[in-house]
Amino acid sequence: MTPLDSTVLRSLRRSARRRFKRPEPACPSTIRRGAVSSQASAAAENSQPLSSQPLSRFSPWLAALAYPLGRYGLIPFYFKQVDVVGREHLPLSGPVILAPTHRSRWDAFLVPYAAGKDITGRHLRFMVSIDEVQGLQGWFIRRLGGFPIDTRRPAISSLRHGVEILQQQETLVIFPEGGDLRQNRQCHLNRLQPVNTLQPGLARLALQAEAGTAGLGIQIVPISIHYSHPSVPLRSSAKVYIGAPLHVSDYGNAAPKQAARRLTTDLQDALKALDAGCQR
Repeated sequence: MTPLDSTVLRSLRRSARRRFKRPEPACPSTIRRGAVSSQASAAAENSQPLSSQPLSRFSPWLAALAYPLGRYGLIPFYFKQVDVVGREHLPLSGPVILAPTHRSRWDAFLVPYAAGKDITGRHLRFMVSIDEVQGLQGWFIRRLGGFPIDTRRPAISSLRHGVEILQQQETLVIFPEGGDLRQNRQCHLNRLQPVNTLQPGLARLALQAEAGTAGLGIQIVPISIHYSHPSVPLRSSAKVYIGAPLHVSDYGNAAPKQAARRLTTDLQDALKALDAGCQR
């Protein structure tokens, strides 16, 4: 082989290597930004075992002990008087969201007192802040129909469980003002803004559940809870005003974001009107 032949052969080999060179992998930043969709990311974040999903594990025997103890023991002992107005507005069938104002931890006792199983024949499921479902308290909450949601980063599994409860024709309790009790109390004491700005999550969940099942017929019942003193000391009084329900199907004709805004605004207006009645 002549030197020229050798030179040509080496040139052909280099050309072939360049032509058939294995493509280099994309850099990690490109993969994160382009290759993984937001839905896939959400699925990855929520790919946890079924046993760790935030499901409510309702215990009928525990409820049969706890709720009468609260109604006939704890509440009469602690409160001098509790007035409930508007129980005729409570639906006795179909999917229902109870939407109470949130002023105190006593709200979780007064909602069952005003609208629990002995009143409507229906057990209550509570959507509560993940911070509340800890230790022994969390054990009781889960077995009394409660399940947690991280309000800062809501998990898909928590929202899905709320939708399933409504699709099963049950009653779900959601505090639409959120869990910041200090801010809620300040709004309550402010005559210009007696109800804290509602979070849009309740409306979105209700609209999603309604859209997922034809003719579901979800009703949202506004409830205003008022205490004679903001700190709710021993032997204080309380009033619970229950308003006429809002029908989620009335909001289904608009675009999802617009429907959620309208439903949230109407619920806030209903709570403000009830709150004014409580303070008379």
